[in-house]
Amino acid sequence: MYHETLSSRNPSNPSGTRIRFHGRVPFAAICIVVILFWLWSFLRFPRVADIRHHPIDSLISAASVQHDTWLQQASATKTLEEAVKEYTRRYKRHPPPGFNLWYQYAMERSSLVIDDFDNLMEDLQLFWAIEPSEIRRRSREALSDPWNEVADIRIRSGKAEIGPDVKPTHRWMLDGVIAMMKNYVDKIPDMDLGFNINDEPRIAIPYNDLQILYKNSAPSESLKQIALNRFSNDRASGWNYSDASSPDRPFIDYSFQPTFHTHGSISCPPSSLARRSHLWDTLPLCRSCFSPHSTGIFLSNWTLSASPCHQPDLAHLHGFYLSPAAFKPSKVLYPIFSQSKAAGYADIRYPSPWNYMDKAVYAPSDTFRDPPFAEKKDTLFWRGATSEGLSRYGEWKGMARQRVVHLASNETSATALPVLLPSFAHVSANARYQPTYKFHNIPSSVLPHLGLNISDIHIVSKIDRCWDADCPAQERELGLSEPSDFQSHWQYKYLMDLDGAGFSGRFIPFLQSHSLPFKVAGVFREWWDGRVTAWKHFVPIDLRLHGLYSTLAYFHGNSGVSKKGIRVEAQKARTAEGEMIAESGREWVGNVMRKEDMEIYFYRLLLEWGRLTDDEREGIGFAV
Repeated sequence: MYHETLSSRNPSNPSGTRIRFHGRVPFAAICIVVILFWLWSFLRFPRVADIRHHPIDSLISAASVQHDTWLQQASATKTLEEAVKEYTRRYKRHPPPGFNLWYQYAMERSSLVIDDFDNLMEDLQLFWAIEPSEIRRRSREALSDPWNEVADIRIRSGKAEIGPDVKPTHRWMLDGVIAMMKNYVDKIPDMDLGFNINDEPRIAIPYNDLQILYKNSAPSESLKQIALNRFSNDRASGWNYSDASSPDRPFIDYSFQPTFHTHGSISCPPSSLARRSHLWDTLPLCRSCFSPHSTGIFLSNWTLSASPCHQPDLAHLHGFYLSPAAFKPSKVLYPIFSQSKAAGYADIRYPSPWNYMDKAVYAPSDTFRDPPFAEKKDTLFWRGATSEGLSRYGEWKGMARQRVVHLASNETSATALPVLLPSFAHVSANARYQPTYKFHNIPSSVLPHLGLNISDIHIVSKIDRCWDADCPAQERELGLSEPSDFQSHWQYKYLMDLDGAGFSGRFIPFLQSHSLPFKVAGVFREWWDGRVTAWKHFVPIDLRLHGLYSTLAYFHGNSGVSKKGIRVEAQKARTAEGEMIAESGREWVGNVMRKEDMEIYFYRLLLEWGRLTDDEREGIGFAV
């Protein structure tokens, strides 16, 4: 539902201090939630009884309604006056100075999203609890020491320049930021911006500290009068600190160590499973960890799936929580701009220069065609590196990339996998045939007989980020493949997308293709979160991977089998459904995740940040 609060999207903010971002709640959306709750209750655990309708059918139908609901409230206004009114209704504040120029910029670029910038506002909300001068001082402190790995962009008199001490290997990132703002930087007030040059997020605030910040950052019940539609004069002097350094560094180096309980879950309430439970036996599947965001074994709530608070097993399921390669966090609210962040972190997200600068680009050609969906190879494809985290003591066995390679390549194993497949139906001659489904425990060795051994998923070239015996151990178990041209992806029907040390830079080009992305719900979320809808624009896969083969069987079909005590009826491929999602994602990404949309998002973010760091912020804004 899109009538959400910060407390519902962020479990660390309880209802007692909720900050409402008001959207609309159509009746249809309420009905869908009720239906999904019923399905969740019915399918929460695999049962012996047959299932008469495939859950993915219902998830696809619900996703369409969810998308329409989101779009209705994201672009409800048609004029500047309406947009200002909607802004004040949602966020209980006036828009920032220059909002009219931002609106004009967005309209000239045919932006479909005018009203819903909830992600942006949530990222900035906590800074309303800190005085502007203190925000500026913390910015300068983070930027004062190159060891902090925070790079500086300074805006003065309408021009942006990169600060000193930027690593040459990361210069492209800052160049991309400047390119993203070049069309409107002359409308941005003087400021210094600190950009995280690592993949991993940085700011993890403990729960009790968060409650104070939420309480002190809440907007007043009534709108205040504003005096000026401009930023303060002489802002440059407010960013000039002769010595903002501290005897104690604001960040600590926590690389190569487990981080879930020290940082990843500390924003959760003390009563949450993540805070109360430490799972020592990691072999059994934690059903209580995935059931809140799932319909049976299928992921149904993309937003909730990112929250660590009900998922203590995340501590053992991703390299970021097991052993990050470059992690320098702080438990104090420093203003750090990051390309993505894990749920519970307080970094400020901005559109990634990786995508804006076409580091991974969709560019089919005569050599690398992107044929229609039905003409593509029936293959689930992935190539990548072991970049998720560093492994020395066997941590790789829990990392998502290594787990998916192992799952896809271990076809000789006798270990049984629960897969939802058609069961043999016994119907009378006069009865209409109605397929039913049940969970079958399928050994990996039987998957080829079902036609489900269609994965082409491999680590390329060499094992990265490992020490000692873990390097050869991974190579022996997982094997290696030669790298392939990125443009060769388009020949395959199904494209697996996985996070690495940070967000995946491939997802946008995958969406732009005629292929169907299978996106594993990792721990990182980006600026576009909410703009695309799981089961409408892509296929979501839980980080535990327990529903992967059931999902693949739905879209690819299976050839049936009756051997070794296993009887499974053949299932036709859902080619039409797969193509529908692939084409829907392709069309939609071209509407809301263009380079123009990245510029529009960043423009608005900088205006909001300009107000937050202005000493007169309570008296400035835009009104009509």
